[in-house]
Amino acid sequence: MITLFAVLYWVAVFVFSAAALTLAILAWTAKSPWMIGGAAASLLAALIVAALPGPGSTPILAILLSLVGAALAVIGGGPAATTSLQLATRGSVPNGQHGGILVETEPREVLRGGLAIGLLERLAVAGTIIAGFPAALAVIVAVKGVGRFTELDAAEARERFIIGSFVSLIWASASAAVVVLALR
Repeated sequence: MITLFAVLYWVAVFVFSAAALTLAILAWTAKSPWMIGGAAASLLAALIVAALPGPGSTPILAILLSLVGAALAVIGGGPAATTSLQLATRGSVPNGQHGGILVETEPREVLRGGLAIGLLERLAVAGTIIAGFPAALAVIVAVKGVGRFTELDAAEARERFIIGSFVSLIWASASAAVVVLALR
């Protein structure tokens, strides 16, 4: 028997998650820190609702929420990391031609490919958490750190790497946590 609480619970989880995903997509396309702020607020609301004792789910709800959560993790983490980096550096680190940054100590671009790496990282993070294998997070972080190790000699690169990675990992983990909490 479906209760009113169950309907309200699932509607709230999906509405807040879908709102976060929609705002994250808009933040991605419009490069708006206000949109990603709204997405973060919606993600937090989804987390709060999902943390309530849930009524149980059906396989279709689990699949749909997993897809929304994974998409939110992948898409929203980029604008969240970019906005955090802009706030942290206040525009003091120039962007390179190929998506990296230009370091002042030597005339070269570092941390290239951050967009592609970030998308794959967040997909892997969300996937491992949703699949119930959070220990794999250590492997993801280690691979990313080892892969970027040679580029982290400049202070600007280290700062950007740490801030961007933490924000990206936190966003993906929070997105996946909505799924895990709601389906428990």
